[in-house]
Amino acid sequence: MSILEKINSSADVKKLPDESLEQLCTELREELVRDISKTGGHFASNLGVVELTVALHRVYDTATDRVVFDVGHQCYAHKMLTGRRTRFDTLRSFGGISGFPKPCEAPDDAGIAGHASTAISNALGMARARTLLGGGYDVCAVVGDGALTGGLAYEGLADCGESGEPIVVILNDNAMSISENVGGLARLLAVQRVRPGYIALKRFYRRTVGRYEPIYRFVHRIKEWVKDLLLPDNMFEDMGFYYLGPIDGHDVKTLTRTLRYARDLRVPVLMHIRTVKGKGYAPAELEPSRYHGVGAFDPVHGIEAKESETCFSSVFGDELTDLARDDGRIVAVTAAMADGTGLCGFSAAYPDRFFDVGIAEGHAVTMSAGMAKQGLRPVFAVYSSFLQRGFDQLIHDVALDRLNVVFAVDRAGLVGADGETHQGSFDVGYLCQCPGMAVWSPSNYAELRSMLRLALSGSGPAALRYPRGGEGQFRDDTSVQDAAVLRTGADVTIVSYGITVNDALAAAEMLRERGVDAEIVKLNRLDRVDFGLIAASVGKTGKLIVAEESAQIGCVGTRILAELECRGTAVCARLCNLGSGVVEHGSVALLRSRLGLDAAGIAGAYDALAEHK
Repeated sequence: MSILEKINSSADVKKLPDESLEQLCTELREELVRDISKTGGHFASNLGVVELTVALHRVYDTATDRVVFDVGHQCYAHKMLTGRRTRFDTLRSFGGISGFPKPCEAPDDAGIAGHASTAISNALGMARARTLLGGGYDVCAVVGDGALTGGLAYEGLADCGESGEPIVVILNDNAMSISENVGGLARLLAVQRVRPGYIALKRFYRRTVGRYEPIYRFVHRIKEWVKDLLLPDNMFEDMGFYYLGPIDGHDVKTLTRTLRYARDLRVPVLMHIRTVKGKGYAPAELEPSRYHGVGAFDPVHGIEAKESETCFSSVFGDELTDLARDDGRIVAVTAAMADGTGLCGFSAAYPDRFFDVGIAEGHAVTMSAGMAKQGLRPVFAVYSSFLQRGFDQLIHDVALDRLNVVFAVDRAGLVGADGETHQGSFDVGYLCQCPGMAVWSPSNYAELRSMLRLALSGSGPAALRYPRGGEGQFRDDTSVQDAAVLRTGADVTIVSYGITVNDALAAAEMLRERGVDAEIVKLNRLDRVDFGLIAASVGKTGKLIVAEESAQIGCVGTRILAELECRGTAVCARLCNLGSGVVEHGSVALLRSRLGLDAAGIAGAYDALAEHK
């Protein structure tokens, strides 16, 4: 039996002798490669934190202590060590384990974490709850350097350093140097500070001199004065943290020793470690970005090079690049998602007009507002679930001033394996609330191209919401109309928009075979629904089905029903949508089926209407 097979908790990791730790790390990496090559998932980032994860479990008991991961890109080894290793073949599949921390899976997951830059604030809240309620647990936040491109991380750091709460923030630096120590003396001290002898001396000093507070404070001031004279500023120490590092993030023994020391200081500590993304798997070390999130692959040969597939994101990027050729005012903005949103071609063609602001969606919205105010035509490409983070800026900085900022809302609707934190469930509701916001919903590539042009030619804010993946069988361009009747019928009105139109049309064919004549109304503008067209159709059919990939609260269907009630139009209705909007991970096809949003489900909604008549 391997070492890993015997591990199901932090207690099991603590029982291991020091000489077994490197072997455990090796086995964890082998298991990660073996499992993720079959299921897909976040790969390179998880390979990079294996030693750190083992050290965390040597020092903390994650079932009671609170170890908060900033985004789940770093949590796979943690899950393997806490009783979920044998279920890794179900990773990101329906009913299986999530690719992100999820407390309902195990008490070892301190909180849900699918969006970046939140861990420090979350951990500080837990630490303050511990202090006020007299808890005995320890608190640690594990933050990647990418998370420090988000403003929320700095809000958390500022408050955490000032709080004095015993808390350890681990900065996993795998790409860039944060607050770099400069010079030979700084490098020497960085090495000395994590040596066993230095840590033992510091503990002895605190136990002895620390008893005499006036003397301790006096000596501490002298030490800080000398350090300020000789060493460059460290922003973390300026914020109130005791800084440790940089530390080799692949030396598990040093990590464990230093982490235990950091915990025992009982003050805010920033522990800066350096790791290699993709560590232990050569292809991932060479191309960490390519191996960040992967599908299934051959672990021997790595990811095979494939021609890029056409999808809504790539069509958007190509069209925006073409439009920018003729209009020098067009600029593209992204929040660390240039590849995912299809903007790599734009960035190569127009580097001076491409702006990647990092994981800072709120800043991206407000910066785009400033650009539009001064004459540019900004297009901010962002995932639906990430744009949520800039909701106040959408209203306050863009909509109230009626600025022509275009939001290319990618991953609108179901996204699948990333689950609750990434499903685009809420954008219909929050975008349509923004004053003057035109909300377009293309159903295919041709409409995406046309609607992008219409959005850029408008006089106020506009959003195009489109799904992950490719178009379906419906290929007509109906974008010149706010709504269009795709099929006439007398028995039921089916209203839909976006990619779901394909399932509505397929449902109509299924119903036709059963002698039911369905009328299909396709919406193009969600902010100004053509209620007159729908009322006329419903007046003829008497039955209504609205199918949409949106949370029920704020969905178009509820607005239609309210308007029909105000008009006095009698109707027997069924709403097919995402319910509360909390949709777990699984394939998009499976989720649509379970939610009643595929053709069979929409046709089945008619049967429910017929039963209630």
